[in-house]
Amino acid sequence: MMALGSPIVLGVESSCDETGFGLVSDGTLLGQGLASSASQHADFGGVVPEIAARAHLEAVVPTLRIALEDADVDLADVSHVAVTSGPGLATAVHVGLAAAKSIAWALDKPLYGVHHLAGHAAADTLEHGPLPERSIVLIVSGGHTSILAVGDLVRDPIEHLGDTLDDAAGEAFDKVSRLLGLGYPGGPAISRAAVDGDPAAFSFPRAMLRPKDAPFTFSFSGLKTAVARTVETLERAGEPVPVADIAASFEQAVVDVLVKKSLRAVRERNLDTLVIVGGVAANARLRAVAQKKCDAEGIELRIPSPRLCTDNGAMIAAVGDLLVRSGAAPSGLGIAADPSAVLHGAQLPLLR
Repeated sequence: MMALGSPIVLGVESSCDETGFGLVSDGTLLGQGLASSASQHADFGGVVPEIAARAHLEAVVPTLRIALEDADVDLADVSHVAVTSGPGLATAVHVGLAAAKSIAWALDKPLYGVHHLAGHAAADTLEHGPLPERSIVLIVSGGHTSILAVGDLVRDPIEHLGDTLDDAAGEAFDKVSRLLGLGYPGGPAISRAAVDGDPAAFSFPRAMLRPKDAPFTFSFSGLKTAVARTVETLERAGEPVPVADIAASFEQAVVDVLVKKSLRAVRERNLDTLVIVGGVAANARLRAVAQKKCDAEGIELRIPSPRLCTDNGAMIAAVGDLLVRSGAAPSGLGIAADPSAVLHGAQLPLLR
């Protein structure tokens, strides 16, 4: 039950190919609207920034209306506005930021510029409540693969333990899906194909797992190349390409590395909670393997439902809600887009 007079935070997300609006109050998701331009990018095998920006422009007003109707609130009920101001595709981020500024200015309400990746971490709080005092967060998506040490999401600095050296996991899914003729976006396509495959059929590399490798750093380009060489070798020999087996073996290789490195971080920091978020967190094999490994080690695993794993406005509203309740000062209308923003905290500073 929402407390009388509780802030209602509108979140706006447009960093890639999803246009999202969400409304959150006191940690509770009131409603959201989401539009995707993924189908418009399918012929190109990846997101085209100009197409994404035009799609955001077309989707902003109807998606906002859907979110307000879903939450059963009026725009005038909004008390604060939060928006992704980075990182992301520059043209896409600008559209959402402009929309959020327009709303905040028209309503004369405070505006918060937030970091997209902090939004992914905050998405879990909408289902499982506040994060523990300390936790390890694995963010795994189309553009990012990172292990973070997180305390209070909006009050404490966020510590990067490791990132990917090349392709993000989701990007590797897209590229391998294209190699196998499965289409875009690659994550769902690979997962569907892998259901009927043998994850042990091909021994694909698990990179960065040797003793001297950086313990929390990822690399997926070699795995992608190994899949490409396997497909090429089979085709040159005139043999059929076992798409399901390759998809399952590739998926298992990605999952093995993600889970092993994440649990290593939990152990080394003497913590007991692992949070997995981002678009790839919707992957059924990742969820199952992570749950099994965490159960075996007595580690609590928190993963939001798939609808909150993809980019969405609800997660941005969740960060805004936390910022408002923490007493953080608003960013103001002077906040600028920062497409290459590094994650140090949930709220992005004003660029000078």
